[in-house]
Amino acid sequence: MTSPAPPSTAAAAAESIHRSLAELTSSSSDSFDNPRRFTAFVSRLRLLLNHNHFLNPDSLPPALQTALKGIASDLSKATETVSVYLNRSKIFVLINCKSLSSSLQQHSSAIASWLALIESSLSDNLPELRKKTSDLSRDMKQSHFTVTENEERVHRTLQKEGEGRQTSKAVQSAIIMDLARCLGIDSDNHGELNNQVKLLKTDLSNANSVPARRILVSLEKILDNWSIVPGMSTSNVDRDFEEEAHILPFKNFLCPLTKEVMKEPVVLESSQTYERTAIKYWFERCLEDGREPTCPVTGQVLKSLEMKPNIGLAGAIEEWVNRNVEIQVKGAVEQLSKEVEVEGVERVLDVVYKISEEHPSNRFRVRNAGVVVMIVTLLRNCSKSIGTVLRGKALAALLSMAKDEESKKIMLEEGITRLAIHSLIGSSEKEREYAVKLLLEFSSDEACCTRIASEKGALVLLSSMAGNLEHPALANLAEGVLTQMEKVEGSVQHLAAAGRFEPLLSRLHEGPDDVKIEMASIIGRMTLTNNSKERIARQCAQALVELLSKTEGRTPSLQALNNLSGLDDNATILVDSAVLPALIAILLQDQGASTEWKELAASTIANIVSNPGHWELAAIDKKGNSMQSESVVFSLLGLLFVASPQCQASILRILYGMASSPQAAESVATHIKNSADGIKTIIPFLEYPEDEHRIYAFKLIRVLTERFGHDLALELKPSDKLSLLKEKLLDDQSTDSEKSDAACILANLPLSEDEVKTILGASFFQWTVMTLKKQQRISNGRTSRRTSSMAEGLLGLLLHFTMSLDQETIDVVMEYQLMTIFCEQLSFAAKPKVKELAAVGLKNLSEAGRLLAPADSEPLPPQGCCASLMFLFRRASPEPSTCPIHNAPCENNSQLCLLNSNCIRPLVDILHDEDMNVQIAAIEALSTLVLDTSNGYKRAVDELEKHDVIASVIELFTELRPGLLQERALWIIERALRVDGPAHKYSLNQSLVRALVEAFKHGNANAKRHAQDALTNLKQLSGVSGKASSQSRPRSCRRR
Repeated sequence: MTSPAPPSTAAAAAESIHRSLAELTSSSSDSFDNPRRFTAFVSRLRLLLNHNHFLNPDSLPPALQTALKGIASDLSKATETVSVYLNRSKIFVLINCKSLSSSLQQHSSAIASWLALIESSLSDNLPELRKKTSDLSRDMKQSHFTVTENEERVHRTLQKEGEGRQTSKAVQSAIIMDLARCLGIDSDNHGELNNQVKLLKTDLSNANSVPARRILVSLEKILDNWSIVPGMSTSNVDRDFEEEAHILPFKNFLCPLTKEVMKEPVVLESSQTYERTAIKYWFERCLEDGREPTCPVTGQVLKSLEMKPNIGLAGAIEEWVNRNVEIQVKGAVEQLSKEVEVEGVERVLDVVYKISEEHPSNRFRVRNAGVVVMIVTLLRNCSKSIGTVLRGKALAALLSMAKDEESKKIMLEEGITRLAIHSLIGSSEKEREYAVKLLLEFSSDEACCTRIASEKGALVLLSSMAGNLEHPALANLAEGVLTQMEKVEGSVQHLAAAGRFEPLLSRLHEGPDDVKIEMASIIGRMTLTNNSKERIARQCAQALVELLSKTEGRTPSLQALNNLSGLDDNATILVDSAVLPALIAILLQDQGASTEWKELAASTIANIVSNPGHWELAAIDKKGNSMQSESVVFSLLGLLFVASPQCQASILRILYGMASSPQAAESVATHIKNSADGIKTIIPFLEYPEDEHRIYAFKLIRVLTERFGHDLALELKPSDKLSLLKEKLLDDQSTDSEKSDAACILANLPLSEDEVKTILGASFFQWTVMTLKKQQRISNGRTSRRTSSMAEGLLGLLLHFTMSLDQETIDVVMEYQLMTIFCEQLSFAAKPKVKELAAVGLKNLSEAGRLLAPADSEPLPPQGCCASLMFLFRRASPEPSTCPIHNAPCENNSQLCLLNSNCIRPLVDILHDEDMNVQIAAIEALSTLVLDTSNGYKRAVDELEKHDVIASVIELFTELRPGLLQERALWIIERALRVDGPAHKYSLNQSLVRALVEAFKHGNANAKRHAQDALTNLKQLSGVSGKASSQSRPRSCRRR
């Protein structure tokens, strides 16, 4: 409220004073002392100012007029303060009691000062008026407007509530008692207390004070809780069990603050009894608020905070509790013995939980009555019917009862661990929470840990839960269970199976030898993920290698190393751990090594060398020999004769892995070739009954034929193994790997024309073409390693037929459009070798087409009378429709002409392939287009220019270093520059000139000759000094 402006005249001041006096004397406050005392002063002031001396204010001396104006202003403000006491809610006044009393004190002192001025300004002939004025001034000046101790305490408490702190139920009850006492209301009068809070809410409707609004919210919440009458459930009694036998608690059993049956009753100096924890909370709150501790019921300020146990009352309560617990347990047994009823079961579980938590000494009653067994049985037999909520409550009740050791034993005997594990995947978070808490409770016992670990899926579920960051509370609980289990030896293998390798790895590193051996044995038996294999290898490979030196540890260590070597990425880790020397020693040098050791060692080595890597240069003995050394290869070949079948398969894998390595392939293949019977030793395995032996024998032979095809042919042909290879291709029972390897072997072997016809034959040619088309159709452009290997073999087989084409083969080439098939492989093949073979096939067919084309011949001069006329017009007649490449008619889609089969563009495209062999093959195929420099050569070059062949070859040539590819590109360029058009076009191409000069300086003899000829042609046309030889151009291309 805004205060009115001070009066401007004495008359106005007098009028304001009388108005304020009338307002103040017309009402009074029954609740607060300060407004009553101030009103008493107001009554005396009213009598004083009604004196005749003040009837005409404007005629008074200036000092008196000033005093009247001052009294009017302060009295008006004091009236506003008093109106707050009178018109606002009592709680509002308590919240602001200090500021209100301070305001009355301030204005009372000010009015006293104005009265002193009046007293000094009155004439001596008014002694009685002067005395009354002096007395009132003195009394108002000496008055003290303060708040009572009770008001002070409540004020401080309310101010702390305005800070928004959390309070316990006991403290809330004490606050209500204090507030009700200060308001003069019975604390049980919920209606009147609610009315006061509603009045406060009205007072604050337009207020902006955040603390005041917090106080309102807090009081509303406290009253809501306070007004709830505690049900009998709070006294741990359920009437539904046995209504007639139920014993209600006496009133003095209930704590005044919590309204619940007391567990530890204590007496204060006020003779009031409270629950110990409840009154302790209240004392702490009083000290926090800076007020003296009081007895909540009486309001008495306590001199001592001593809390004496009320032994008599405690005994009575205990007796009452025990009798009621017996009733509840009896009712629980009856309910659980009936057919399952969800509501009844839920009440039982709630009661059992409360008995166990609030009265631990009575757990034995629950256990002895068989309730624990009945709850476990309920979970086992009725898990689905009771639902996830009741399962969670059942687990909570058992968790509480598990604090009783005898009950815990009973639960274990009844299989509670398995039931708890099943609940780890419960649909409610509560069920999962109590399940993992129960497991955590049991995990403190070693036998329980072993039992939990042996349960199927238990550790996987716990590990998954421990890693679930969406539920951190559950994750921490699950982690606690796993941590407990890590301490138990019997759980190590189960933990590792669930991905918890820390216990296993630490024991393998730091344990005694027998423990290390056991841990290695576990690793050897386990099925591991790739991540697990890498982790174990990084941390324990060295420890496993060290175990190889101990006889008793060799088998488990070899098993573990073999398991870890199944991951390709572990090869480097194992090699760095010096595993190869130990394995080679066992496999090749240790005469006393058992068959099992040799098999494991061979299998591990095979896994390591299956991919190129660090093993290629690693030393395997003190002499510095490596895996690719001659002695190792010879020893492996020798061991093939005497090794067990399983070891033989691994040795074949080792030889294949080494022979496939880019760094070791050449030396290993050479050692196999140079060994006495190396190749002969391997060949019989091509017909071995076991798949693994046969598959790796095929793979190894295929790799060897790539380098020593002639030597392999000499061994394979006498034993009629070529027919075997063909049969493997045609046999539907053969594996895809065998088929692709057989095709590649046949493709790599040198075959005579007669062998191609007799062994392969036209029907096999047709099968090869059809299989290649089918494979391309199925793959639809997506090429895997297996399909590309098969395509490589099939293309290699087709190359045999392109080496020497008779009429029968040409007919088949035409029928199945072989050139088109080769051309398609250039576009779809992802493997460079396939593109290389396709380009070679195009080259062979193109060369065959040129050989089969009719020889160039000039037409004979015409004879007869019209001969001269016909000869005159002969040059103007249209040229016959001939192929620019062959200078002879070629059918559309001819399978022996690169131009008409549209193969030139695909060959140009692969000139820039990343693989140099592909580039060389493409260059050689394009070279067949300019082999003939006789009649029509200029047309052929012009056609190549039209298809960007010359420009692309020149672009490639300018980027090349000396070598075979440069020589082949230079050959085409030199031939193209024999024709005037290209020679003139590229004469100013400085990049070409520089590249030709470099080739002339640094190339081999052929490159230098071709570069010199090319430069000669360019210099003649560009005016550079040097005389061109007239013999360097074909006659058909000379100027006329």
